[in-house]
Amino acid sequence: MKRRSLDPETPVESAEQSLCLALLSLKDAGEMDAFLRDLCTPAELEVLVDRWRVVPYLLDGVSYREIHERTAVSITTIGRVARFLTQGNGGYLAAAARASRRRAASKKARA
Repeated sequence: MKRRSLDPETPVESAEQSLCLALLSLKDAGEMDAFLRDLCTPAELEVLVDRWRVVPYLLDGVSYREIHERTAVSITTIGRVARFLTQGNGGYLAAAARASRRRAASKKARA
């Protein structure tokens, strides 16, 4: 991704931290959806959704080819996500674990 030079008064780390805090401030999926639709172009949002869609399949050990057949996400994107699952910063794993716990709690509450 291309980096633009920013105003020296706003370091990149500060702007990234501000974005993280804005994301954390949202109360529910509806607010997050609205924020992402305001923040991202439709193409950018599609890329994010595609990356997230393949995470559960990769965690379940599904082959890249089968993931591609099920989701139509490119093999390149699947490989990129797989690399970050194993060599990244742990963000995908943390989000996937929390999402899994929320689904389990929701199912238990409905039962």
